[in-house]
Amino acid sequence: MNTSPCSFRTATPQQLAQSLRLARDYTLRLFDCLAAAGMDAPARVPYLRTINPPLWELGHTAWFAEWFILREATSSHPADGNGNCLLTRGDDWFDSALVPHRSRWTLDLPPPAQLKTYCREVLDRVLDKLAREPHADAALYPYRLALAHEDMHGEALLYTLQTLGLAAPRDLLPAAPDFKPGYAPSEIRLAGAAFELGTNGPGFVFDNERQAHRFDLAPFAIDSALVTNAQFAAFVDDGGYDNRQFWNQEGAVWLLRQDRSAPRYWHRDGAQWRTVRFGQAADLDGAEPVRHITLHEALAYCAWAGRRLPTEAQWEFAAMSGHPAFRWGQLWEWTATPFEPYPGFEADRYREYSQPWFSSHQVLRGASFATPARFVSARFRNFYTAERDDMFVGLRTCSLPR
Repeated sequence: MNTSPCSFRTATPQQLAQSLRLARDYTLRLFDCLAAAGMDAPARVPYLRTINPPLWELGHTAWFAEWFILREATSSHPADGNGNCLLTRGDDWFDSALVPHRSRWTLDLPPPAQLKTYCREVLDRVLDKLAREPHADAALYPYRLALAHEDMHGEALLYTLQTLGLAAPRDLLPAAPDFKPGYAPSEIRLAGAAFELGTNGPGFVFDNERQAHRFDLAPFAIDSALVTNAQFAAFVDDGGYDNRQFWNQEGAVWLLRQDRSAPRYWHRDGAQWRTVRFGQAADLDGAEPVRHITLHEALAYCAWAGRRLPTEAQWEFAAMSGHPAFRWGQLWEWTATPFEPYPGFEADRYREYSQPWFSSHQVLRGASFATPARFVSARFRNFYTAERDDMFVGLRTCSLPR
């Protein structure tokens, strides 16, 4: 998969207007799915560190667009916005930098109908303002930021459905890639080279993608595609979760606390592995990429297989190489690289996007089936903590250095 020709990063005002409408419609439809299961009331949503109450998430996405576009905030600092929120207590409710995660279940939020009205009003005003903007990166920056933010929250709402075991309408799910039975990735050998890691633009650039800098890469071999269910099942069936030698210290502690003997959502049905997708049990397709894997499990699999995870530089080089066999975009992919700033890093207007998470998170690359095409970029640096497996995430491997 390559970056969409209509990438949000370089979208024109007209393309942005269409994409902002689509993103808001997607958010509302996912919220309605959750509401139909009673999850529109935060008190009925299980408290989990990996999700937000959908009602809060709905209001937050609209508030974010209002803050950076309509209120022309120069940063995410509470003093850097202009005027008042359209909702009397909107800043108190929906500023994620000021509202602790746990408290989002106990806020006296407006009812769903009022927040939906707020979402539509913000979008109408955003589109009216956008229609008067020039096609210039500086002018379109807040619109592109708000669109990217809503796209990320849209994917989060979809994995909230998975986490809570709720059905997702088929028309909201992209068609699954067609993997032939017995499919397994091949290995690609890439010559080393000096290349430019990261980007300075043009168009929208996330702060953690800057500054672009020279990176010298030695030759390496990398899988053409993600590790499959069948490959990972071989690790499980060989006692991979019981053999301490495959788990580093952090992974062993995590495993002890989880008491897990297979990936999340896997269960045995006789000799057949089965899984759960959006609340529905299904046979595990051996040719599909394994999903919902923690970094700990990815590293243990690599140790068992005599392989390793790619560094993010290796991943980006492979994805940008144009090699016809390199297949990506089905799932996010763990890398071997801790999330750290590039040389010359400076936080952007959304100050809390990257900087608070350096050193505590791990880089993931690629995209998932739930990522809008307009968002997909081989330069994008995703980041999560090692124990997270609720996202749509898998792994690919590299050969060990000789």
